[in-house]
Amino acid sequence: MKAGIIGAGIAGLATAVRLAARGMEVHVFEANAYPGGKLSEFRLGAYRFDAGPSLFTMPHYIEELFQVAGESMAPHLPYKQLSTVCNYFWDDQTRFSAPADPAVFAEEAARQFQVPRQRIVRLLENSQKKYEHTGRIFLEKSLHLPETWLSRSVGKALLHLPQLDIFSTMHAVNTRYLRHPKLVQLFDRYATYNGSDPYKTPGILTIIPHFEYGIGAFHPDEGMYAITRSIYELAQRKGVQFHFNTRVDGIQVADGKAIGLEVSGEKIPFDRVVSNMDVFFTYQKLLAGQKHPLRTLKQEKSTSALIFYWGIKRKFAELDLHNIFFSSDYQKEFEALRAGHVLNDPTVYVHITSKYTPADAPEYGENWFTMVNVPYNTGQDWEEIIDRTRKNILQKLSRLLHTDIASLIECEDILDPRTIESRTASHLGALYGTSSNNRMAAFMRHPNFSTDIANLYFCGGSTHPGGGIPLCLLSASITDSMIKIPVTNGH
Repeated sequence: MKAGIIGAGIAGLATAVRLAARGMEVHVFEANAYPGGKLSEFRLGAYRFDAGPSLFTMPHYIEELFQVAGESMAPHLPYKQLSTVCNYFWDDQTRFSAPADPAVFAEEAARQFQVPRQRIVRLLENSQKKYEHTGRIFLEKSLHLPETWLSRSVGKALLHLPQLDIFSTMHAVNTRYLRHPKLVQLFDRYATYNGSDPYKTPGILTIIPHFEYGIGAFHPDEGMYAITRSIYELAQRKGVQFHFNTRVDGIQVADGKAIGLEVSGEKIPFDRVVSNMDVFFTYQKLLAGQKHPLRTLKQEKSTSALIFYWGIKRKFAELDLHNIFFSSDYQKEFEALRAGHVLNDPTVYVHITSKYTPADAPEYGENWFTMVNVPYNTGQDWEEIIDRTRKNILQKLSRLLHTDIASLIECEDILDPRTIESRTASHLGALYGTSSNNRMAAFMRHPNFSTDIANLYFCGGSTHPGGGIPLCLLSASITDSMIKIPVTNGH
């Protein structure tokens, strides 16, 4: 049997590995010249940058992918567990370095912010319980199949419904537990992990801190792109055939079934078709004559990002791999994002892989991936936003680090919602497809299969269970579980 996969993002690569491991002939078509989608890399002079995702959690999902393919991940993707999750900075000169060990984190945060340690412990325990009660249901299984809801695990989860905070917001839950504005802000930031708003997203998403403090935060020895490279090379070893610089023009449908792809005027038959392309563009560009799930496609989009890649000709001992410089008014920042604007005092994230991978920058410098959350593209004046935001970021970082950062920039590149959309076919530049800003968002994401067209499947950040590396890997696993391969000739 032959499978055609549209897109070589992480989910597309992982789906290709899984199908090839089951004996299918797999072809992957990618419009870009490289694999990985958002998880790509580039160089500016002596500096190397990971272009996209910067957080590595849940490495066991990659280990499981290698096991499915009959290999061990260890020699192909060496990584380290972080001892510090993130360094935090506030405008009043408060600084906090968050230890990865949850017990140590609770002790030091309690001392730093003068709150009872037990408040923090209870919040982390609550995060863990939410994961234990719902994680395997909502993340590892399809929410669009009856058998998921008929399982015993769902029945057990329903018994804990009052503790899941489905009818509260993330901010309300964090406030209830912590009652300290800086600690609440620290934990509210986890909403941004899937492009959402802590003042709107349901409280069940306070599950996210458990990924870092309960399971761990990690970093590949050779940077984030090593994740893409290791899975791509695994797919090659399994016989997957890649077609780069090759744009798919359409999905062929006959008698209610996907039967192949149209590529550069050629019709190529496939028994199964998987789209790792954003679902909006899959329907708009590849399924123009078919029924579109309009309600799904009209959902609120996630936030996007404005990223400045800076080669900095100095080292900063007070910075680590992950660094957050908070805005003075977090709620006002998210109100601006909701309105399609960027606050003049945005929260700034600085990711520096050269802290762990020294070859990513010259001996005297550091590679700064400097990002702020911005709204998805609705036609804003991005040139004005970029110019204004760059100045505001530099002023903020210079003030809090007591150094003129602008004078240290040796080279620069910029990524904004427009280029995110053009390079990765992410509708309106939204990083995570749809937002999770209402309690039904998880159920309204596009399923990993077509309800109208047989043999057509979907994976990636715009489908269930969502965006980010771990969830994209899970979308590949769910998609693979749905693709049935007929047994013939006794095999």
